[in-house]
Parts: sequence; C-alpha cells; structure tokens
Amino acid sequence: MRSIINEKNLNNKKILLRLDLNVPLDKNKIIDTNRIDKILPTLNFLIKEKTKIFILSHVGRPKGKIVKELSLKPICEELQNKLGKKVKLITENIKKIKNKNFFNNYEEEIFIFENIRFYSEEEQNDNKFAKLLSNFGDIYVNDAFSCSHRAHASIKEIPKFLPSFSGLQLDLEVNALNKITSDITRPITCIIGGSKISTKINVIKNLIPKFDNLVIVGGMANNFIEFYGNNIGKSIKEKNCDKIIEEITTLSKKEKCKIVYPQDVIVSKNLNGSPKKKDLSEILSDEIILDIGPKTIEKIINIIDKSKTILWNGPAGYFENPNFANGSIQIAKKIIENNKLNKIFSVAGGGDTVSLLNNLDIVDNFNFVSTAGGAFLEYLEGKNLPGITALN
Repeated sequence: MRSIINEKNLNNKKILLRLDLNVPLDKNKIIDTNRIDKILPTLNFLIKEKTKIFILSHVGRPKGKIVKELSLKPICEELQNKLGKKVKLITENIKKIKNKNFFNNYEEEIFIFENIRFYSEEEQNDNKFAKLLSNFGDIYVNDAFSCSHRAHASIKEIPKFLPSFSGLQLDLEVNALNKITSDITRPITCIIGGSKISTKINVIKNLIPKFDNLVIVGGMANNFIEFYGNNIGKSIKEKNCDKIIEEITTLSKKEKCKIVYPQDVIVSKNLNGSPKKKDLSEILSDEIILDIGPKTIEKIINIIDKSKTILWNGPAGYFENPNFANGSIQIAKKIIENNKLNKIFSVAGGGDTVSLLNNLDIVDNFNFVSTAGGAFLEYLEGKNLPGITALN
C-alpha cells in the first residue's frame, strides 16, 4: 500500500479522492463534524501540492435513487468553511459528463460530486461505472478506511484503472490497527463490551491468540456471569450463548489468554433508578446490571497498569446515565494517565465507545480513536478489506 504523502510530482495532477463524509444530518444541518475534521490533513496536503481535487463520497442509504435530504450540499459548505477555499458541488449526472473540458468552466480547484450512492452502480460495484469515474482523475486516493470493507465501485474497482494511493487518515487507521494485531508490544489487553457476544465472536476468536488479557464488560459480560452460575435478574443477555462461551474459554486456555469478567456489579431496578453495589451472589431477580463494581474496576486498572498496549471496544456499563458511567470513566482515566506517561499505546473504537469518549471530551487523549465501525471490526476479525486489498 503506497501513501500519497510519499508521492512526488503531484503538481497540477487531478486527484480522484474517496472520502467518508457520511456525517449525521438533521434538516440539512451537520450534527457531528468528526469525520470531516479527520480528513482535513489529506485535503490540506493535496491543496499545498497544487493538485485539482475531485471528491467522491456518500451520505446515508439512498439505494441508487436521488434523495434530496441526503445531498452533500451541507457537507460541501462545511468543507468550504474549514478549508477557507471554494468547493464546487457537481449536481450534474456523472454519466452525462462526456466533455473532458467540463471542469474548465469553473474557477474552483476542489470539486465534490453529489452523493455517489445516488447511482445504483456504486453499490453494485459496477466496473463500467468505476471506469467512467476514473476518467475524472490522474491518480486515485482512498482516505475512507471506514468504507473500505465495502466492495463498491468507488472503493474496489477504481484502482484497476488508475495509479492508487492511501490517504493520511487511512494510513493512521491501518498503522494503529497493525499495532494491536501484528506489530504488537506486549503485554496486550483487549477490553471488549457490547450487548451481543455473537456480533463479536469472530473478533474475540481472532484476538485471543494474540492477546494476553481479554476483559469482558457491558451487556455481554452478563452471559459470562450467568454461565458461571450467578443470577443476573432482569439484565440484558443474548440467548443460546453457552456454546460460544465454552468455545471462548477453551481457546483462551489453549492460547494462554486470561479471560476477566466482572466480580461485582452496580445494579438498579430500572435504567433511571438509583445505583446499588452488589457482589454476584447478591443480585435479585428484579434487578438490572448496569455497570461494573469497585472490585472489578480495581482489577481492570491493575491489568491496564501491567499492559503496554490496549484495545478498547465497548463501554463498561449504561454510561448514558451518569449513575452507571463510573466503570467506563475509571477505565478511560487510567488509560489516559498511562498514555501521558508514555507507558501504553491505546486504541479505542466502536460507536458507543467513541460516543463515551466524545461525551467526556477525551478523544484526543488516546493514541488513536477509530470511527470506522464495520471496517474496524472486520479488520480485527482478520478479514481482508476490499478497499485495502485494491490499494495493494
């Protein structure tokens, strides 16, 4: 995989740039600019190199139809503001732009095509459509790691027609994930949560042979607590998971990866109730487990202290209610403390984890925070991502 940062002679080259600008919109207003902010270094680099930039991106799932509410117009305006340069939104049908001099009519150096998913050929990974798109550039750059698990035309097919490179954000993402999957500094610990074990079983199975500790928190910990003979009351749990837990336990023993699950918990009668600390043997049938308890927090902090690398995917409890956010907050504080002392390399990812870190305003205190979602998990599963494979 070649990075665009190392490429020389970019002056006056036309760059076909695939970005993930799939930001949340409410009545044409951007709610969260995080994904836009992350790709600014690549855009600023290309501007400095005096290239002409043609951006491909999407918002939402229009399924090959033009949906006015999913226009990239507000994103185009946001990019203009952040870059301090004019950005032209091309609303014409891409398939009807035959004249290669079409863009000479505009003074702008940055163009953004309207939502690429307005074309059904995009998600169909249509080769002819990719060839058509490739005509707009001299060089293709993928800086959309979070879309790179999709075998779509603008991700997988365009590299067949143009010299292809990775962008700066994609480089950061892959380098960070390599540090927790292949170029590992041990001891390495994974703190993993979420409500369902089945959605992360392949991640867990792929990581156990590489990791020293696997700390199970959140909703999926309830399955472990119940599996080992404790009442979990009305807590959320996934059905029919005993075989999965047996599989995880057997594999962890074989690979000498220590499995840790809560020793004590914080419970309540409902999501808005008052918190109570309980040992596992004390949980009543009308109580819900909503966070980890102090003994468990202390154990996890000790594990973090002995670790050189940390992957965190999934909060420790129902952090949306401050009464049940303490476990997640204490984990975050300890990771940050060790980060500041350069004792640890930390990677966090997954929607809820990113929301938690954003709520606490501590995203910048981690070595890397991934917003990639599906691509993040598939990379951790050891899968080959179509977008990365295409660049290779």
